[in-house]
Amino acid sequence: MDDSPGWITTPLTDALVRGALDLERTARGGLLPHRLPARARAQFGGDEQVAQAEAQPSGVRLVFRTRATAVELAVLRTVVAYRGVPPRPDGAYDLHVDGEPAGRATASGGDVLMVDLGDGSQETFPGRIGTVRFDGLPGREKTVEIWLPYTEVTELMALRTDAPVTAVEPGGRRVWLHHGSSISQGSAADSSATAWPALAAAAGRVELVNLSLSGSALLDPFTARALRDTPADLISVKIGINLVNLDLMRLRAFGPAVHGFLDTIREGHPTTPLLVVSPLLCPAQETTPGPAAPDLKDGKVEFTALGDPSEVALGKLTLRVVREKLARIVEERASEDPELSYLDGLTLYGEADSAELPLPDRLHPGPAAHRRMGERFAALAFGPGGPFAAPSGSAARPAP
Repeated sequence: MDDSPGWITTPLTDALVRGALDLERTARGGLLPHRLPARARAQFGGDEQVAQAEAQPSGVRLVFRTRATAVELAVLRTVVAYRGVPPRPDGAYDLHVDGEPAGRATASGGDVLMVDLGDGSQETFPGRIGTVRFDGLPGREKTVEIWLPYTEVTELMALRTDAPVTAVEPGGRRVWLHHGSSISQGSAADSSATAWPALAAAAGRVELVNLSLSGSALLDPFTARALRDTPADLISVKIGINLVNLDLMRLRAFGPAVHGFLDTIREGHPTTPLLVVSPLLCPAQETTPGPAAPDLKDGKVEFTALGDPSEVALGKLTLRVVREKLARIVEERASEDPELSYLDGLTLYGEADSAELPLPDRLHPGPAAHRRMGERFAALAFGPGGPFAAPSGSAARPAP
């Protein structure tokens, strides 16, 4: 809807955006949230996977106070599609009012990035600006949050309301900084707000900054520096599945890489509670090394491990090997780092869960599994005796 009497357009600024580490003013006049800072983005080496993942705004949301009963957000999205595969559902924009779910909508239009799974080639088809609209909001003063989709790069073009908008000063809750793979970014969840880290954050009453990178949780130094330099009260890093999927390194390199990653984080957060989380159960790669590859059957993508189990003896990584090594590293470091903890990913999603809620594509958990994982992480990490349990009289810092 265009501007008209009764509608107020509020400039989009960083004061309205939570969960992003950087905001880019685009040539098309929009505001593009990034989940990695500019310095890190300059070190991708042309990797399209990480470039796409960090610009998909998982955990990023608009937050403001208003009496508006209608809200419109104009967006220019970029949707990833795969040649020969049915299109994925449009990304969900979740509306929360005073912390409670109050609606869901999708956007139309936008650019389409078409990927060929056979040769990896890409082609972009430009599209038009779309609009996300929420009606029927209560007319009282309230805090409104709009969670952006984790599947779509989202360029914010305009915010329109039928009453004035004011920014909400951050603070009052501890900031939880989380890094993981596509599962933590939200893959196969219904929305960014219902991905397991967002659900756990809501249960733990903390502000989430989700630095998870689909296909790109690879112990990269630029990611470690971003974690180091981002203010946080709590930090977790979920390590392993992408390293096995890509067959990126051998056991000899894995241990020192984990130590280096944790060392870098500790340079900026020497005493912050830091939780290392090992991989969830993934039957295809428990004992079979990577690489993993998508397999298209009857229009459906499933992931298959291509490695040879006999090569584990030569140092190839499997999920079982990763869990054993991570547990040992954390145990050894914890003697000098009492705020470092370990959480076995199998306690979030294990064999019984796999039997009841199997991975739809043999790699990513579905919506029900995300809900279960969020509940379990909240109980294990934020509950009494957990590494993230709130100490009495704790003070929060402003959220990014």
